[in-house]
Amino acid sequence: MPGDLIGRAPFSMTLVAGGLLLIVPTLAYSIRAVRQGRYELHRKIQLTLAVILAVAVTIFELDVRLRGWRHLAEPSPYFGTWLFPVLYVHLVFAVATTLLWAVATWHGVKRMGRPARAGPHSRRHRLIGRATAIATVATTLTGWTFYYLAFIA
Repeated sequence: MPGDLIGRAPFSMTLVAGGLLLIVPTLAYSIRAVRQGRYELHRKIQLTLAVILAVAVTIFELDVRLRGWRHLAEPSPYFGTWLFPVLYVHLVFAVATTLLWAVATWHGVKRMGRPARAGPHSRRHRLIGRATAIATVATTLTGWTFYYLAFIA
């Protein structure tokens, strides 16, 4: 279903692009909560985000693999120039972000007690979490750049 919301993009790609705009502020709120010592709220938000991201990425990947996207991006003036280099940079961030989210989630679930609280694992989890947050922002920025170049321009 191309062009359902914005430009020529497949619906699943528009859904993921829009979702990323919601994930970044939610992630920031979750980081603020943990800094305030609200560990259980942080855990709930992060687990919810992890599930939402896993479902969204699965739907997105199935749609892209089954229906493709290149034919929808061909009318873009950037198709033969900047589109693919931007896509490759985005994919590096997207794959790294996916792996970091998985590690951060696993680490938090495995090491954090019930109720959630700081402990000896916190320093490592904080480092993984920071890297994940930075990678998530980079994935969002590069994803939206690709989305614009491919389907809106």
